[in-house]
Formats: sequence, structure tokens, C-alpha cells
Amino acid sequence: MSKKLLLGIIIILLITNIATLLFWSKNKREETTIEENDVTISSTDPVATIDKDTITYDEWMDDLRNNYGKQQLKSMIDHHIVNKLAAEKNIIIDDKVLDREVAHLTTMAGIMTKEEAARREKEWREAVEYRYQLEMLLTDGEKVPEADIREFYDNYHKQYDFEASIQLSHIVLPNMETAEKVKRELDSGASFGLLAQEYSVDEETKDDGGYLGFFVHTSQFIPDGYVEKVSEMKEHSYSKPFETDDGVAIIYLHRKLPTITFTYEEIKPYIKNELALERTDQSLTADPLWNKFDIDWIYE
Repeated sequence: MSKKLLLGIIIILLITNIATLLFWSKNKREETTIEENDVTISSTDPVATIDKDTITYDEWMDDLRNNYGKQQLKSMIDHHIVNKLAAEKNIIIDDKVLDREVAHLTTMAGIMTKEEAARREKEWREAVEYRYQLEMLLTDGEKVPEADIREFYDNYHKQYDFEASIQLSHIVLPNMETAEKVKRELDSGASFGLLAQEYSVDEETKDDGGYLGFFVHTSQFIPDGYVEKVSEMKEHSYSKPFETDDGVAIIYLHRKLPTITFTYEEIKPYIKNELALERTDQSLTADPLWNKFDIDWIYE
């Protein structure tokens, strides 16, 4: 993923979150629930209290509108423009390209529940699709020699691939007896992370709930035997205790992401657009597309 594209995705996701907050201001006397945090916010109660001073809901909303209202409205117009032009020109982003970018973003996101992962992946997919469609619209008609595209692919094609990765946590116990005890607690619904903090003898990970992170299958940093054990597991599940060089381990498989590779013909259009964008020294903004429409908005 190019740095320009990644930055664009992060910005659009930030703006989307701000839009959610701005939407609440249209329902000032109603309660609104933030689903991802399971928090109910009442428009009649303070949103913060500092000693005896308070910040009201309306003050919060006014500040958001004053600081981000124009940015959010512009983003909404940008998306409408890009969606409309992409539909007219039949610009469709390959699912494999979207899967690859979402996989990269997933590896940077840390631990997520199944529900949170589904929600965030939907947001990421929409953001990635928008950025690629915008890139294609901005470079429409630009010519890039085939030889230049082929040379770039030969030199850098590996950056477009995604290597199979697994996201793991573990609890390392001193003996099988303790491991079986921890396994029974897991079966009873106990938190894997909390049990890791209480029982694990791996000092490097226990304070983080046993979290190891994402690894490609060929990583030398994955403890011996873990890849083989994971091959038998489903996402969001834990293993039976098994012997390792460091003790008896129970591993938790958060995510299992498959390898994604591209042929030259599959990735060629995206390399062409990336090169064209760099050569025309354009930034990833929809501003040049505004003149294709008759736009009247409150900030003009």
C-alpha cells in the first residue's frame, strides 16, 4: 500500500467518525448510543465534568460543527462526485485489491472482536475503494509506457502481495496440571487475556494478556509448533494445552489471513495509475473533479 493511499484512508476514516458526532446534533433532545463502546449519551446531560465545571452536549456539538463542519460536508460532496463518476465510467476495483489492502490494515489494528472486525473491515473496504476510484479518475487519459509499468512491476511487485499471516496470543504454563486448570477456566468462559496476566510465565507478553501480534507463517519469531497447531484451529478460538520448549502453551488464534498474490496483468492498471499520479504531481484529492458538476454549497 502506498503512503499516499494509506494516509488518505486514515483521513477519510477520521472524517467519518466526526460525521457520526455531527449527526447527533440534529437530535439534540434525544439519547444516542455509540455502538462500538456501548455508551448512551444524553443531549440533556453534561458530556464532561471537571470539578464543578461542565461541558454541555450543545457546546460539544457546536465546537465540532465550527471546526469540522466544512471539512465533513466537503468530504460528503467528494464522495458523491467520485461515486457518480465511477459509476458512469464503470470503474470497478478488483476484490483481490480490496482484500489485500484490508488485510494490511487488519495487521495494524491490534486485537478486535469478531463483530468489531466485521464493522471496521466494511469501513476500510469502502475507504480503500473510494481512494482507488479517485486515483483512477484523476489519472484518466494519462499515458504511461508499457515498458515503465513492466519495469516497476519487475522491481517492486512483491510490495503488492500479502503473505499469509496469523494473529496470536498465548499463555505459557509451567506444567500440564496448571495448563489443564487454566483450560477448564477458559471452557467456563474466563477471559483469555486475564488468565494470561494471572498465570503465564512468559514475562514479555503476560502484561499484554499474552498478546504476541501478527506473524507471517515463515517468521522466525513464532515459537516452534505454533504454526502447525494453528493450521487445525478456527479464528477466535483457543487450543488444547501442548508441550513446547518453554513450558506448556495454550494459544489463541485471533485472525488467520490468507496469501494474496497478483499476476502482472491483474496489478498492471493499479501500477499505471500510481505512476501516472506521481508523474503529474497530483495529490489524492477530488478537487479537480468538482468542475465537472454544478455544485452549490453553504460554504461558498
